[in-house]
Amino acid sequence: MLKRFEVSGFKNFSHNFVLDFSDVRDYRFNEHCIKNGLLKSGIIYGKNSSGKSNFSLAIFDIVTHFTENNASPGLYGNYLNVTNGFNNPHEVNVAKFRYTFQFDKDEIVYAYTKTSSNTLLFEQLIVNGNLAFDGAYGSMPNERIIDPIYKESFSPELNFAFHKSGSALKFAFNNTAFEDDHPLYKMMIYVSRMLWFRSFGERENRYIGYKSDADDYYSFILEDDSALHEFQQLLSVAGIKDTVSVGTDADGKKKLYTTPANGIGLMPFFGAASSGTRALYNFFYWRKTAPETSLMVIDEFDAYYHFELSETIVDLLSKLPDTQILLTSHNTNLLTNRIMRPDCFFILTSEKLTSFANATSRELREGHNLEKLYAGGEFSE
Repeated sequence: MLKRFEVSGFKNFSHNFVLDFSDVRDYRFNEHCIKNGLLKSGIIYGKNSSGKSNFSLAIFDIVTHFTENNASPGLYGNYLNVTNGFNNPHEVNVAKFRYTFQFDKDEIVYAYTKTSSNTLLFEQLIVNGNLAFDGAYGSMPNERIIDPIYKESFSPELNFAFHKSGSALKFAFNNTAFEDDHPLYKMMIYVSRMLWFRSFGERENRYIGYKSDADDYYSFILEDDSALHEFQQLLSVAGIKDTVSVGTDADGKKKLYTTPANGIGLMPFFGAASSGTRALYNFFYWRKTAPETSLMVIDEFDAYYHFELSETIVDLLSKLPDTQILLTSHNTNLLTNRIMRPDCFFILTSEKLTSFANATSRELREGHNLEKLYAGGEFSE
């Protein structure tokens, strides 16, 4: 699981911002939001332009250079923080990332520095407090450090990887046969199964991670009767009474159709569906086709949802047994101890990211109305 994440110099984060999943309070309710002593579910709030989307993208930077599960185009433009470059004209402007992972008794820290989304300057790996790998790009191979424990495991071709802009650790992992219980193998699997997505606009389906393409986005449901039935059930939960079905068009190609609640008419689903219904399909697609997600981040996940549906989706996600969940939202109806806890809600400002539990001197209890307290300015921003 992801234990802690830090970023600085990326987009609007001029100094170090921290998301700490190990900062768990002793609340005795909604314990399904905690697993192995770490937060398993969370929602980030913040004013417009506070950087909620950028922070979620920062978390997934590791996916863009560590796996082949590339990001949708355009997400990582304006990569570096311009303030740092302006204030320090004689220094190289860089973005720094630091991830701490926890797998059973093993802790892995992976840190790196970039000058662009595709240019790595430095990376470091610490396993259980021991420096396992340390290297700056462009240096001679003998200037790097590889712990003897891992030196014999890594491919000898790792020397050549130091002369490339990509991750030498990625090269090493792709050419090293680790046992399934090895902490580095667990890290590889976790990162490869991270998933970020959002659904804005008429046709947009933007995502990072888990798989290299989403070519089956429109077709996966056409060949799976059980998936069609589940999607119909989800529509019913959302209060949508239209009926979905699979049919063929004039060219004999299968397509998804919808019939209004009055039972009259048959229309192509993606042409007739509202923005909210398409967003619901987007959520359903990823939930069905990415079943072993390690970390699922949904940006502005409920932008098109009714508040009751938003709560239903959060409740469903937070109870996934093996997936960490992080959402960004403006919907304060979700600020309730009925579905999460004060240490699971976060406020992002231009200065820091902090949990609601740490944003007030008040001792928050299960009976407190968090939404009302937030609206009343109780939590420092």
